[in-house]
Amino acid sequence: MKDRTSGRATAGAAVMAVALLCALQGSSASAGADTDAGTDADSAPEQVCVGTQPMGSLPRFSPRGSTDDNPLFRTLMYIDKTADARYSAVFTGLSVDEEHQAVDVYRMPSAVLDAEVCGAAEKGVTVRLHDADANRKDLDALAGRISADMHRWDGTFSLRQVGVDERGFVFVGVDDPTKAEPVLKEIFGEHHIKVEHAEQAEAFTG
Repeated sequence: MKDRTSGRATAGAAVMAVALLCALQGSSASAGADTDAGTDADSAPEQVCVGTQPMGSLPRFSPRGSTDDNPLFRTLMYIDKTADARYSAVFTGLSVDEEHQAVDVYRMPSAVLDAEVCGAAEKGVTVRLHDADANRKDLDALAGRISADMHRWDGTFSLRQVGVDERGFVFVGVDDPTKAEPVLKEIFGEHHIKVEHAEQAEAFTG
C-alpha cells in the first residue's frame, strides 16, 4: 500500500478550507492519478538510491518498541524534518510506499538535497527522487489564496476542498469542475492547480 504524505502535518481531504492533502501525521487521499497541473503524477523518478546507513543510525521519532520505530519510518521522518528545515526553497513533499519500503521525495532539482537524503537513508530503504517545479511554501500560499473566501464562488460553483499534493500542485475539489476550472485558472493561473469533482462532506454525528 502506498500512503501519500507530505512535509507538513495536516489531515487529509476534509471539509476544511485548506486541507493540506497527503499529510505526514495522518493518511490522506491522493488528488488523482494524472494531472496537467505542473507535474506528472505517475512519472518515473529521476533518481533512485538505496540506503546504506546501519539500521538504527537515525534518531528515533517514536517510543522504543513502537511499530513506527523502523528503518522506513526513521528515514521518512529524517527526510521530512531535514528537507523542511534546510531545503525549504526546493522541497515540495514526500510520500511513503510501505509495500516496497520506499520513500518518494518530490523536490525542485537539487544535487545537495539529493545527496543529503540518499546519504542518510538506512539499509533496506529505497529513496525515489522526483522532479517538481514548485516548493511547498509557494504551494501552501496558493492554497491559502484559493480558500481565503469559501463563499466567494457561491452562485457559480461550490468550493469544497483545497489541499496541497506533494507531487507539486494544489488540488481543488468542487461540485462542478466544468464551471470552476476556467474561473479558478483565470484568477490563480494555469499552473499548479488541479480541479476535480468532490462530494459535499457531511458532518459526523456520533
